[in-house]
Amino acid sequence: MRRIPKPFRSSQLPLPIETLLSNSMRNGSKADKAIASYMSGSLTELPFETAASIAAKVKVSEATVGRFCRSIGYESFRNLKEHLKGHIGDHPWLMSERLNELRKNSENNESHLARGMEMEIAALVSVYELATTKNWQRVVKRLAKTERIFITGFQTERGIAQYFANQLQYLRDSVTLMDLAGGNFSELLASDTAACLVIFEARRYSRQAKVLAQEAHGAGIPVTLITDVYCDWGNGVADEVFAVPTQVNQFWDSTALMASLGNLLINGVFMELGPDTGDRLNQIAELFGRITGHVGDPVTQIMK
Repeated sequence: MRRIPKPFRSSQLPLPIETLLSNSMRNGSKADKAIASYMSGSLTELPFETAASIAAKVKVSEATVGRFCRSIGYESFRNLKEHLKGHIGDHPWLMSERLNELRKNSENNESHLARGMEMEIAALVSVYELATTKNWQRVVKRLAKTERIFITGFQTERGIAQYFANQLQYLRDSVTLMDLAGGNFSELLASDTAACLVIFEARRYSRQAKVLAQEAHGAGIPVTLITDVYCDWGNGVADEVFAVPTQVNQFWDSTALMASLGNLLINGVFMELGPDTGDRLNQIAELFGRITGHVGDPVTQIMK
């Protein structure tokens, strides 16, 4: 039987909550891993949550959320939030006068817009916080230096993956958006060239995403997974998991913050590569001008 730690007193400072959640993602039960994964990716949103709302999102019982909080040393979810408030400060959502005015003046049937804006600002803050981590710096260096980069996305995340791949191709050579039609991913898995893989995926997760991550990870290919906070399988098959909040009070989960994270990665790679990227950018711009052209610019005469 697993020993449950004695709850913290209000005067005690526990281990950083990131450490507690990380330990639970490695060693906890299936339910514990799911709750820890969600909380780890939603720290700035937890003050808005209740045990019941987390239970509904993770698909466990409210009692299970309470037991999880006690298992990592808190008296209850409310107690966890009290400690978290001190951990992230009293103003993690960057409230501005404009935001407060919007909330004050919103009609009842439009108040969800103010709530959604608040949640999206909090989510964007969490994405920028990811860019300060050691995992982030490791991925940036890998994307700048590894011989070949493979990028993929499934279902609706395919578009985000393509955007990221196209942007990265401006900065460096040998960036490939993977072919999903072949069904075997041989360009990555059957090659001896040093490579790494970036996957964009959100729930409901494509089976291909998990299988590809498992195969690549098993072959020693570094895998970076950009996903949502509900993904409870990523840590076992990826070298880095960047979990992005996707619930911002809209009908569908919003993956817009995945694109924001991708833009920050592109910026990091640009900074890592340095001034040499300028020559490549100029070369690509010149090629585009000769072959396709831009609005307002005369199309260069095609050579005969």
